[in-house]
Amino acid sequence: MENKNHLEELAYIRSMMEQSSRFISLSGLSGIAAGTVALLGAALVFLYTEVMPFSQRKYYFEGVVREKWGMDYMTFFLLDGIIVLGLALSLGYYFSKRKARKAGQKMWTPSSIRLLVNFLIPLVTGGIFCLILMKKGYFGFVAPATLIFYGLALVNGSKYTLEDIKYLGIAEIILGLLGMWYVGFGLLLWAIGFGILHIIYGIRMYLKYDR
Repeated sequence: MENKNHLEELAYIRSMMEQSSRFISLSGLSGIAAGTVALLGAALVFLYTEVMPFSQRKYYFEGVVREKWGMDYMTFFLLDGIIVLGLALSLGYYFSKRKARKAGQKMWTPSSIRLLVNFLIPLVTGGIFCLILMKKGYFGFVAPATLIFYGLALVNGSKYTLEDIKYLGIAEIILGLLGMWYVGFGLLLWAIGFGILHIIYGIRMYLKYDR
C-alpha cells in the first residue's frame, strides 16, 4: 500500500514537471481545422490557375500569365497565403485556449512562450525566404520551401510541447524536399502536407489526448 502511494506521488510529480516544462494544451481540433483551411486554400490556387492537381501543365507557369478575380497572380498568391495562415493560426489558438481552459490550465506560460519563439524563428525565416523566391521569379520552389521551413519550425518547437509534433514536422520536411525535386507537383504535395497530414495528425491527437 505504501509503495502504491509512493508511485502515485511520483506520477503526480512527473506530471507537474511535464506541465511546467512543456505546453501540452495543443488541441487535435487545431490540426483538423488547419488542414481543412489549407485544402481550401490549395483548391483556390488550382481554380485560379485552372490546372488540375495531376495535370502535366505547371500551375506556377499558368499562374503568372493570369489576372483573374480582379487580382494579378502575385496579389492572389500572397492574399491566399495570408488568409490560410491567419485562419489556421487563429483556429489553432482558439481550440488550444479552449482545451487549456477546460483543463484548468493557463494558455500563456513560460513553456508556451518558449514554444512560440522556437516555432516562429524558422517560420518567419522561411516566410522571408519564400518572398525572395517569388520576387526572383522562382515560383515553383515556393510551395515546397514553405513545407520545409514549416517542418523545421515544428521540429524546433517540439522540444517544448508534445513529441508527436516532431514526427509531423519530419513528414513535412520530406514532402518539401520531394517538391523541390519534382517541382511540378509542389502544390499537390503542399496540399498533402498542410492539408491531409494535418487532418490525420489532428484526428490522432484528438483521440489520444483530447477525449
